Amino acid sequence: MRFLIDRFFNPTVRLRHKTFIVTLAKWVFWGSVIGVIVGSASTILINFNDYLTKVRDKNPILLFLLPLGGIIIGYIYMNYGKGSRKGNDLILEHIHHGQDEIPLRMGPIVYICTFITHLFGGSSGREGAAIQMGASISEGLNRLFKIDKIDRRILIISGVSGGFGSAFGTPIAGTLFGMEAIVIGKTRYEAFIPCFVASFVGHYTATALGITHEHFIIKSIPEINTINLMKVIGLSIIFGFVSILYSQLRHAVKRFSDKYMKNLMLRAFVGGTVIIALTLIIGSRDYLGRGLPMVEKAFKGNVPPFAFLGKLVFTAVTIGTGFRGGEVIPLFFMGATLGNALSSAAGLPPSFLAAIGMIAIFSGATNTPISAFILSLEMFEAKGITYFFMACLISFIFSGHHGIYASQKLYEPKSRLLNLPPGKTIKAIEEEKQKVQ
Repeated sequence: MRFLIDRFFNPTVRLRHKTFIVTLAKWVFWGSVIGVIVGSASTILINFNDYLTKVRDKNPILLFLLPLGGIIIGYIYMNYGKGSRKGNDLILEHIHHGQDEIPLRMGPIVYICTFITHLFGGSSGREGAAIQMGASISEGLNRLFKIDKIDRRILIISGVSGGFGSAFGTPIAGTLFGMEAIVIGKTRYEAFIPCFVASFVGHYTATALGITHEHFIIKSIPEINTINLMKVIGLSIIFGFVSILYSQLRHAVKRFSDKYMKNLMLRAFVGGTVIIALTLIIGSRDYLGRGLPMVEKAFKGNVPPFAFLGKLVFTAVTIGTGFRGGEVIPLFFMGATLGNALSSAAGLPPSFLAAIGMIAIFSGATNTPISAFILSLEMFEAKGITYFFMACLISFIFSGHHGIYASQKLYEPKSRLLNLPPGKTIKAIEEEKQKVQ
């Protein structure tokens, strides 16, 4: 008995237990607050984006106002959002270095600019706005409670998780996404509790407020055999290369804009004009906005064979010239349509390959294979888990050091064969590569 008292009730142990309980309660409280606010904000984002999409569909002429919308977005960021221009990359930089503060205005500004982008037909999604709003809310708590430097970073990560989980209705994937997307090759497990709470509370808050997320159905799963496994491996490599193509084109458009169109209003005006021209040349509006109808079509029927390429170009121009929103739903579009287009040649069910393509391109572009795999479980009711696990890892490996988040840091190379230095961001690696060339 004396041993037990000394072992569990001495002052040192009591202090340790007290610290643990207080810290746990603190993370649960902050995560819950973030989740409620972010879930409510995501509800507004999703509902209003749906409404604006319907308005645009009923009024096709609104597309021709996209350059004007670009001017407005450029004006807002030039005069009111100078500290928020980098968007998601600013959040990653803050988590890496903890320098300065995340502007509280980042969230409201990106919401307004996302609404403008969707109303006039820019090709983008929504997770960028949700993540940046989550980070802004977390920053507000940081300032309100005067949180120390280390905990501030963890709270920002939980804001990212809350934004993702509530935006897509995938709370488990949201939990891991915030922890995994920061650094390639390292998961921030110290942020697990607030990320978990923020993501789940955010998701259930949005659900309680009436949000119903998109639901895609895989009609049939092929049996697991050597031939089918080899097919999925080969196709996953293709999906990984497509994620590289999108990431590189998007960053190339931004570099071109930074170099030759330093005025934000001018670059967005030009970008909007290019989108209009591309729409008229192609003769289709399927690549405007989020493009969810085409994603649904990829699961139910046939889509144009090069639809993925159309969305890839439209989104790269839209995001690269300064319009706002997100890139995950466009990535879903690219993956689903490419998977559907390859299904006949591969001899695999279209809906199955559309789902594999969605998840694989997301994994390669965001460098978050575990989050992508969990996302597949939540979106497709844990069907075909062996195929999805393979697709996520293979696409991740073959996407190399590329990705949509330029400030994503490389903790360790994905393979020693890549011969890349750890501790540098994707942007820094690309800049060094260009100097060598």
